Amino acid sequence: MSTKSTRVLVLTCSTRPGGLGPSVTRWWLDTVAERAAKSGVELEPVALGDLDLPFLDEEEHPSSGIYKHEHTRRWSALVDSVDAIVAVIPEYNFGMPATLKNALDYLSAEWAWKPIGFVSYGNTSAGTRAVQHAKQIVTALRLVPLGATVAIRIGEAVAAGRLRANASRDEMGVALLEELVRVANALRPLRERLRDTTSAGPLAGSYTRRLTPDDAEEVAVLQRCCWVDEALLNDTLDIPALRESLDEVREWLADWHVRGLWLDARLLGMVRARAVDGDWQIGRLGVVPDLRGRGLGRWLLRGAESVADADTRRVLIFTGANSTRNITLYESEGYRRIPVAGPAGAVCLTKAMPQERRKGSW
Repeated sequence: MSTKSTRVLVLTCSTRPGGLGPSVTRWWLDTVAERAAKSGVELEPVALGDLDLPFLDEEEHPSSGIYKHEHTRRWSALVDSVDAIVAVIPEYNFGMPATLKNALDYLSAEWAWKPIGFVSYGNTSAGTRAVQHAKQIVTALRLVPLGATVAIRIGEAVAAGRLRANASRDEMGVALLEELVRVANALRPLRERLRDTTSAGPLAGSYTRRLTPDDAEEVAVLQRCCWVDEALLNDTLDIPALRESLDEVREWLADWHVRGLWLDARLLGMVRARAVDGDWQIGRLGVVPDLRGRGLGRWLLRGAESVADADTRRVLIFTGANSTRNITLYESEGYRRIPVAGPAGAVCLTKAMPQERRKGSW
């Protein structure tokens, strides 16, 4: 389960003046608000009518991602920023509103691998035929429809334009949110991989991406897994990686160039680097214990070297004086020990950067 917050777009699909959609949306938002707050879920309510989307007017196919109009770019940015969607959808003539179909057709990659849940309303079928209609469309866009739904029969549920209180319906509303979050977290690796398709990792299915302060929780867990061995080897617990707070991890994630290696939402390894007085300092090179010895650390090290600044004179790495496995790796990559002041109990290794080299994009 991811530790990141989940952003949910709550889409009121009807644009009909005086329609029931806003009341249904308000009921669901109020019903799930407490559970959302406890689960770290951000709810983003949007009415399709407020987006001012005309009938699809882009010349390029949505899969190109080339958008001429400002209304399309705003819609794209909004959908791209969320992890999941809840559509509050009425049934019109056995189908979903044309406004929703039009909004779906505007975009392509922005929808992929996000769960979508439905709160439907209508008369005879409580909007369920509209949901079935919508599912044909959303699955073609790689949206993932949930099994949990809420279906509201207007004649039984509405009085004076408002929803009557109904504990059973409230429970279904919360269950929809809970399933939405579980599926959104399960699909997160697919969404992240889609955003960065050029950074395949050394293991089948793995990929790399730059780490940000939002990844602090995963980084903190990885550090505690990786640096326990260092503490034992060097007979000290005075190792920053083992005692940093989440705020401290977030702080250096913002300042360093940090790359993470991922597989199925698991952070397998990382390395950080930055320029200091003409040197390229590399640190926090770590790989999960169960995957050591498979070349992942060497691969991360070379990647960190490849993005060094063009005017870098040398690369510096510090490691524990008794961390023979690390020292052997660095020496096999051309590093040599030098007498440089550093953390107590640590040694410094360095190697010169070639004068002519191709800067990596890793």
